[in-house]
Amino acid sequence: MSPDDYCAERVKNSASSFAAGFRLLDARRRQALNALYAFCREVDDVVDECHEPAVARAKLDWWRNDLRRLEEAHGRPEHPVTQALARARERFDLPVEQLAEIIDGMAMDLDQARYPDFAQLRLYCHRAAGVVGLLSAEIFGYRDRRTLKYAHALGLAFQLTNIIRDVGEDARRGRIYLPQDELERFGVAERDILAARHTPEFAALMAFQAWRAREHYAQAFALLPAADRKAQRPGLVMAAIYQTLLDEIERDGFLVLDRRTLLPPARKAWLALKTWLVA
Repeated sequence: MSPDDYCAERVKNSASSFAAGFRLLDARRRQALNALYAFCREVDDVVDECHEPAVARAKLDWWRNDLRRLEEAHGRPEHPVTQALARARERFDLPVEQLAEIIDGMAMDLDQARYPDFAQLRLYCHRAAGVVGLLSAEIFGYRDRRTLKYAHALGLAFQLTNIIRDVGEDARRGRIYLPQDELERFGVAERDILAARHTPEFAALMAFQAWRAREHYAQAFALLPAADRKAQRPGLVMAAIYQTLLDEIERDGFLVLDRRTLLPPARKAWLALKTWLVA
């Protein structure tokens, strides 16, 4: 299996909403996006699937070293994902330091399971998703550098949506990504989240989180220059899917503690095609 095939298989098996935005790209950009997404999955799985923090840190350090080989004159990355990234980097000039920031974001999960306020959570969102938006924008292409501000804001919006969707799943891993000062403001006890007890106070807290996510979507769309709208259609496709997912979660009353809301593949495909044609 070639590095590109390995990454494509990772994307296919993920059933992620991001994949819907890849299918309509030309082959070169699709391969690069597959490599970027596969990289994100690999380093995220290190933290989620490794129960010994010291072992997880060692594995993340291994990934950092494999990234460094991308910059060495005669460096030869070892992992098929990093090999695919090497090809993508040559084509689209992807900054290795931004790829390394994604690893820094995953490493935060080893040291921090709570966030006192949104300012600290925002740093996590920047590393875990904001830089992914920046890297994606490089692959999609742009003429106006303001597009990078759009891409970063959109990445934050995606991560905030993920946090809302995954509250219960994260709690079962002992993590709460909702700012602690906001839990206190809305009268939500950590023990209720960890025990998956849905309360009116929790629903109100989640409505506030959804408002913040929508504010980030609105900010992103306002920042996208018209000249780059067509090139950035894959991100707009993902945004349409993620915003629809957020609407569904809200329609269900934010019942995210004991279930995970998903959109059917056919609905995602329809949203993708509709958005692609009108963007």
